[in-house]
Amino acid sequence: MNASMNRAASLARKELMHIMKDPRTLLIVFIMPLLQLVMFGYAFDMEIHMIPVGVIDRDNSTESRRLIETFRGSDLFRLSEAGAGSGDVEASFQSRKTRAVLVIPPGFGKDLARGPAADVQMIIDASDPNSAQLMKNYFGQVLAGFNESGGRGGAMPFDVRTSILYNPDLKSAFFFVPGIVAMIMVMICALLTSITVAREKETGTMEQLLVSPVRPREIIAGKVLPYVFLAFLDGTFILVVGILLFGVPFNGSLLLMVGLSTLYIITALSLGLMISTVARTQQVAIMMALTITMLPTIMLSGLVFPIESMPKPLQLFTYIVPARYFLQIIRGILLKGSALAHLWQPALSLLVMTSILLTVAVRRFGMKLER
Repeated sequence: MNASMNRAASLARKELMHIMKDPRTLLIVFIMPLLQLVMFGYAFDMEIHMIPVGVIDRDNSTESRRLIETFRGSDLFRLSEAGAGSGDVEASFQSRKTRAVLVIPPGFGKDLARGPAADVQMIIDASDPNSAQLMKNYFGQVLAGFNESGGRGGAMPFDVRTSILYNPDLKSAFFFVPGIVAMIMVMICALLTSITVAREKETGTMEQLLVSPVRPREIIAGKVLPYVFLAFLDGTFILVVGILLFGVPFNGSLLLMVGLSTLYIITALSLGLMISTVARTQQVAIMMALTITMLPTIMLSGLVFPIESMPKPLQLFTYIVPARYFLQIIRGILLKGSALAHLWQPALSLLVMTSILLTVAVRRFGMKLER
């Protein structure tokens, strides 16, 4: 047993020394995740600022001008005058000079003086449905503020007070940065593991290992252990950068985060090990690793698109995407301060998936070595 552990440890030290001397591997481990975190963190921003809005004031009263100033005082909008005709509105949308138009009808001020009902029209460019829905919500917020400031003659029938938990400022980074951490960890782990084994095949050094006293499981341990260490280092690095750069909170248990991250890392390494049993060259391993890890994580894990809004066949497919479960875990720990009692279902799912993937990967790898 001690001899087996010593042989695996020797291989691990050799692999770690090779990593430290290989600038390409270090580039993949540190620079690429940092660039992805910054690019995705800023690109995945669902908020809209300084929306160009045209204004058609057909009332030209004190109240209409006060409403316009209310919109102008918000950092969400950039107001400009628009032509009064429908053709002018259409032209401003076509040229993208405006993305919405506020139309204040004649008699707006008089309607406010008489009672609580005073109509205004919002014309929104909905060529981008998500942005259109956000703009609609923003308009509602400004109008609600105008009502509270006394701009309407009567009281609203309901006083609705909303409490927003876990992300009160509705910052997109709080939602996307944990997802980017999950994507980078599975991608880097699978990519590096598949590349290192494919490199041994490509350079012919795998045959030298096979004629040595080292057993297949010792080769696996020696190849995988350094990347477990690197994955922890990489995960910690990008998480700290995400917290410092985007202000993402860490409300949960560090120990729980480390334990469940270990589970996720082993899952990713098992994927990389399986890829290495199929890929014969490093180029093929890279393509397979990126395809199997990046695309499903972005499209099917809940990172960008809600799983509940997907068609049923795709919802079923998401159950075999590891990042689906880790996203629930990392977002729960960081944002909600969730404990294991709240996360046992995704943790159990990840444990089952890890057990299956690791067992199959080790058996396939051993069979490939023995051939």
